[in-house]
This record gives sequence, structure tokens and C-alpha cells, in this order.
Amino acid sequence: MMMRHGGHGAAMNTVMLFAKKGLLGGEVGVPNKWGYFVRSTPLVRNASTFTANLSDQKDDKTVDKTPPSSSSQGGAGDNKDEKGITSYWGVQPSKITKPDGTEWKWNCFRPWETYKADVTIDLTKHHKPTTFLDKMAYWTVKSLRYPTDLFFQRRYGCRAMMLETVAAVPGMVGGMLLHCKSLRRFEHSGGWIKALLEEAENERMHLMTFMEVAKPKWYERALVITVQGVFFNAYFLGYLLSPKFAHRMVGYLEEEAIHSYTEFLKELDKGNIENVPAPAIAIDYWQLPQNSTLRDVVEVVRADEAHHRDVNHFASDIHYQGRELREAAAPIGYH
Repeated sequence: MMMRHGGHGAAMNTVMLFAKKGLLGGEVGVPNKWGYFVRSTPLVRNASTFTANLSDQKDDKTVDKTPPSSSSQGGAGDNKDEKGITSYWGVQPSKITKPDGTEWKWNCFRPWETYKADVTIDLTKHHKPTTFLDKMAYWTVKSLRYPTDLFFQRRYGCRAMMLETVAAVPGMVGGMLLHCKSLRRFEHSGGWIKALLEEAENERMHLMTFMEVAKPKWYERALVITVQGVFFNAYFLGYLLSPKFAHRMVGYLEEEAIHSYTEFLKELDKGNIENVPAPAIAIDYWQLPQNSTLRDVVEVVRADEAHHRDVNHFASDIHYQGRELREAAAPIGYH
């Protein structure tokens, strides 16, 4: 028990020392450069055992059983237990506030994960298919476009939603396989695991945004389950057989995404689709002005797709040169 007390006190003193030196932006663990403040109980080794042993000695008032605010989004609102979750394990959600003092309401992403999309990126770049695998990847994507056009026609909100459920798969599959390869071979990935997982998360955030704009019908949800199940397994096998083909196909898929969002913008400009205010999640994620509209959201999403296009064509080119991804630095830090 004496050892536990000593370890806990030493850890607390270390945290206080860092805080006094200005190494912590909030009370615990966020860099000053972000301008955000995190208030959270420091986690120390054996904190759960320490808490358990002292549970009979301390009054219940010392344990914060307050559940996350029901108004919080991105996960907190799903908590059906109004009494909160016991803090026996010593893990408590961080309370983050913006520079203006208001509470940060998103649990699915944090302030330091937000960014401004590069809307000046070249949208017209295209990789001309020359090899057999390139042509195969190109026509595979083109063949998928026809049934999509037939099903969604000019319902671009629902079309975007379906597109993002598919586009979020390749980054996760590629990142997962590279992760396993890194563990298996005891080698670094050159940052490509992080780059591909960032891509998958970014595509998922696109979906979360368009869910606020286009409410999917039951049969569209059923279609998502079917398409995702088929595409995940097909892409998984394709990546195992030929990463150069897999990345090239995603590059062409992103080119089609750019085309779809360009058509989306044309419909907005014509007034065929109402240019509603931008969802709150989009304003915070892309650091958009408060008066932003759906058109602004579509523009930044299209810029993201152009970035993913470049990354995947670049990855395919690396494989075509007979090299591995880890031999070329991954483009980390865009998202």
C-alpha cells in the first residue's frame, strides 16, 4: 500500500511539474499551440487498483459520476445510462473547451484534428491508363458508375452518402494490411499506415456530414449493407493480390467522386437543390465560417477527394517502380 501511495504521488508531482513549466496546454496533455483546454484527471499506472483499495475509505462525493452532456454529439448522445459509468478504471472523458470558453461538443473528433481543406488543388488531373492493370482498374470503376447513375439519377445528396460508404473502405483495408505487414516483418511503414487510416476516417466524416443533409430511406440503408459487404471483401482480396491495382482503382474512384461533386455543385448553382446552411459538424471539422452553406461543404469535400486521388495514384506508382510503400515518405498531415 505504501508503494501504491508513493507511485501515485510521484506521478502527480511529475504532472504538476510539467504543468508549471507550460508544457501542457490545458490541465493535462494538449499542446498550447492549439489554444484549447483539456480538463481531465491524470491517468497513472495502477490508478484503477489504487482507486479500488481506497473505495472504502473515501466518500462517494470524490468520484465524478456525472455523465457526458446529453447535448454532446458524435457518441455522447448515444449514452442511455443517465447515471453515468463508474470511474473504477480511472478513465474519464476529457472536457474540452474552445478559446471562447464554450464546450467542445463533438466526441468523434477533437479540435486538433480539424483543418482547412485546400480548395485550390488541381481538380482536372487524370492518370491515363496504359498498362493492363491500369485499364482493368479504370474500366472497373467506369462499370460501377452506370448502375449508380441509374439508381440515384440526380439525387446527389443520397448519391454522396452512398459514395462515402464505399470510399471509406479502401483506406481502412490498406491500413489494416500494412499494419499486419509491419508487425509481421518487424519494420516501419514509412507513415503509410497512418496516411491510409487518416483517409478512411476523413471519408467517414464525409458520410457523417451528408447524413445531416440527406436522410437515407430503409432500402438505401439495406443497399449500403450489401454494397459495403461485397466491396470490403473484394477490395481486401484485390489488395492482397496486387496493391498497385488496388491503389490505382481507388485513384480512379476518387476521380469519379470529383466528377460527382462537380455535378452536385452545378445542381446547387441552378437552384435544383436547396443550398441549405452547412451542418454544424462540417463547420467545426473543416473550420468553415459560421454562415457557410451546403455549397461550401461540397467544395471542401471535393478538395478532399482530389487529395485522396493524388495519394492513391502516388502509392500505385511506387509499386509500379518495384518499390514498397515504406521506401517513400507518406503524405501525412493533410487531415
